[in-house]
Order: sequence, then C-alpha cells, then structure tokens
Amino acid sequence: MTVFYVARVIALVLSVVFSLIVMGLSAHLISVTEEYYALYFVFCALGIATAGLTVLTVPAMLIIDVLRRGAFTSMVVVELVWLFVLWVLWVATAGEAVSAGNFYFPSGCVYDRYPTVNQACREIQAVEAFAFLAFFVLLGYTIVLLVFTCIAAARGNSLWLKSVKESTFLAPSSTAPPPPQPMGQYQGSATPQYQVPVQQPQYTGASSHPQYSGSPAPPQQPYYPPQTASV
Repeated sequence: MTVFYVARVIALVLSVVFSLIVMGLSAHLISVTEEYYALYFVFCALGIATAGLTVLTVPAMLIIDVLRRGAFTSMVVVELVWLFVLWVLWVATAGEAVSAGNFYFPSGCVYDRYPTVNQACREIQAVEAFAFLAFFVLLGYTIVLLVFTCIAAARGNSLWLKSVKESTFLAPSSTAPPPPQPMGQYQGSATPQYQVPVQQPQYTGASSHPQYSGSPAPPQQPYYPPQTASV
C-alpha cells in the first residue's frame, strides 16, 4: 500500500464527511425557510444533490476497489472524470451559498433579536465553509492524480486504465538506459581480444645442411704434365 493510496483514501473520506455536514445543514435550512417564508434557497437544493451524489458514489468507489480487482470504477481515467464533475458541483454550491449570504445578510449575522434568522445566517456560512472544503479536497486530489499519471505516461508507464491501488506512479521507465558506471568498476563482459596465431616452424624431413656420409674424400694428387726428351 503506497503513500499516495493512503492519501487518496483520506481525501475521499474527508469529502464524504463534509458532504454529510452540508446535507444536514441544507436540509435544515430548507425546513426553516419553508416553514416561515414558504421558500428555499437554491444552494440548499444544489447542496443536497451534490452531497447525495458524493455520499453515494465515493464510498462505492472505495469499497469496490477493495473487494474487486480491475473494476472499471477503479480506473484512473474514470476516477478523474467523476471527481472533476463532483468538484465542479461543489464549487457551484459554495458560490451559490456566498451569493445568497451576501444578498440576504449583507451585514452578517447581527440579528440577535431574531434567533431563527441569526441561526439561518450562521448555517449559510457553515454551508459555504464545508462546500469550499469539499471542493478544495477533491480539486487538490484530482490535480495531483492527473499530474502523477501524466508523469508515469511520459516515462512509458501508461496507468490510465489501472486502479490507483495497483499503480506505481514514480516507477522508472522500462526503456531508460542503465546508469553510468564509475571508472574502473565496469561490470559488463570483457571485450574479446583477437590473438594473432604464431606460425610454428614445420619440419619438412630434408635438411638444408650438408650431411656427413661417414668416409672422408680421397686426397687429390698433384698433376705433372709429361716431359719430352730433347734430341
């Protein structure tokens, strides 16, 4: 279990907790405004819808990721798309809450004589805060997941169709060259050396030196020419 996977679980659990808080506050505001003023705030309805989607889908993603391996809901690309939809809804909810608070309570929660109105003002501020918290948590996690996935893809490790639990985002590239070895510590195979064969003298059987036959040659006698007698 990697550190990124643990951070993912923490971020998604926090988003579910914030969703439950927003859902409860929005439901109470709708109940109060319907009872006293026969109306409801738009951000309350949007907050209940957004919180309901978050509470239904995010825990399902976590549970399916644990129980079933290779499910399409655990794919990185599916998770990125769905979390993008959720944080857009959350920022819309927070924006609507800010707009309603500024319109109905421009001076803040200063209605001490009207405790119900003052309570509604504080609940609107609470919805703003927790909606922004859910937005920031989901936005931050989505950006980090997208950046890590792009880094892995640039290194040749495509993780778009894998789950976060099975992914190693900072793994080295499989096609990367080996790290250079320091001088004098080369561990590879030695370069074969070509040796020139030395030609050995071959014995042909006949000697180039004169051979001694065993009997000495007869000495040569001096030659004297015959002399003629004078008359």
